[in-house]
Amino acid sequence: MSITDAAADADADAAAPSAAEVASHHHLLPPPPLASPVDLMDPSPSSTTRAVPFSSGNPRIEETHGIMHLYPEDAASRSHLPVGRKPLVCVLAVPNHMTYADFCRFCGSFVQHMLEMRIVRNDGAEDHYSVLITFDDQSSTDSFYKHFNGKRFSSLEGDICGVCYVVDVQYTGSIEHSQCSISSSAEQPNCPVCLERLEQDYGGILTTICNHSFHSSCISKWTDSSCPVCRYCQQQPEKSTCSVCGTSENLWICVICGFVGCGRYIEGHAITHWRETQHCYSLELETQRVWDYVGDNYVHRLIQSKTDGKLVELNSHCVQCDDVFGTCTCSGDSGISDALFNSKVEAILAEYNDLLTSQLENQRKYFESLLLEVKEENEKEISEAAEKAVNIKLQKLQMKLAKCVEEKKFLDDINENLLKNQEMWKAKILQIEERERSAVRLRDEKIRNLEEQLRDLIAHIEGQNAVDQLPDSVSSEIKGGTVLPLPSSSSSSSSSSSSSSSKSSKRTTTRNRKNN
Repeated sequence: MSITDAAADADADAAAPSAAEVASHHHLLPPPPLASPVDLMDPSPSSTTRAVPFSSGNPRIEETHGIMHLYPEDAASRSHLPVGRKPLVCVLAVPNHMTYADFCRFCGSFVQHMLEMRIVRNDGAEDHYSVLITFDDQSSTDSFYKHFNGKRFSSLEGDICGVCYVVDVQYTGSIEHSQCSISSSAEQPNCPVCLERLEQDYGGILTTICNHSFHSSCISKWTDSSCPVCRYCQQQPEKSTCSVCGTSENLWICVICGFVGCGRYIEGHAITHWRETQHCYSLELETQRVWDYVGDNYVHRLIQSKTDGKLVELNSHCVQCDDVFGTCTCSGDSGISDALFNSKVEAILAEYNDLLTSQLENQRKYFESLLLEVKEENEKEISEAAEKAVNIKLQKLQMKLAKCVEEKKFLDDINENLLKNQEMWKAKILQIEERERSAVRLRDEKIRNLEEQLRDLIAHIEGQNAVDQLPDSVSSEIKGGTVLPLPSSSSSSSSSSSSSSSKSSKRTTTRNRKNN
């Protein structure tokens, strides 16, 4: 860190408004409702999406955390866009040196199609931020993706614009660091620049990384990287560390060569550097005061007291002070005594803060272990309940299977009995058919006999009538005669004809004899 950056940080801290002043201008667009743990456990966005954690807000006032679910990089290309996409995209890895005005100029004519832009910081990325953009229609979203995805932010730098379609944005929590009276969500907030209502119909809305909302046309005229309301800067200064031990507390930078070392109450690498190089002037990064190692005092005549903030006179070095630590025992030199006393108090405070931090870290680990145990117990109970439910369902299925087996056995017995009855009835039907055929044969034989008798009777009657019509002499002769049977016409009917002829002749002879 250079001297100019450190001085700029000190001026920014001094010019920063108080928490009450920031809270009075802290207009926020109402964020989406917080997601429940069940929603976070199940995506549907999702098993095919990738989750990117993010945060926003001024760390001194309020921080909001969330997760945005993005389509995977291989799911979208210039020719094949993901199915079911929404007019919501995220521009990843925007460098911090790009201000809001620079980003609006980079988007160009697409700004008029943007309904809302929200600046968020990616967890773990200190030098980049992301922008969530909502468009008015899907065609503008697809055109923005095809035009800017893979394009460089600047021709002089190698940072590439990465655009991803967003499946869903879930806000997981909010942490308040100071009391602030936020206006009601039912009342539409106003733009702090033009004092007009923040309505998407009159232009896009840009929400900065500190959750302050402006019209895009208003914020595009702001060339600074800080927020116009709270002066929170999205480009945070880099944290300096000791060049030897790597600590970030009580740092001093040599104003001659730029060496950064820790103070004499830590490891004393700054004073060691003075002894090795004889570079006698060193700047304290926290207070922006210059120390003279040769004169063993500050070069400033007036310094600001850390106790009450007033300017006090810093006298010359006392000859009776310690050469190593610069500890003065004279009561008359109140300025240097106060400065050294405050330094000791700050060292004690830093040690206490370290102790408190370690205790809080131990408590965090302890409660995390408790949460882990509770989670394991819940998982165990869930597995036992699931196993119990599966066993109950298995028992029901086994009972149902046994019942089905019994019904099948019953149906098999019925089928076997039916088959036996079928065979028995088939035999009975064959017997009945045989008896029927026998009865038909007997009936046909009786019919044939009756027909023969009828024919013989008809022949006898006709012969009797013929005899009655003949003269008496002939009739008397015929009446005393005998009727002989005619020879059979075929061999097949010889036996039946002979028997019938004999019977008819006998009957005729008998009748003639009776008539005589």
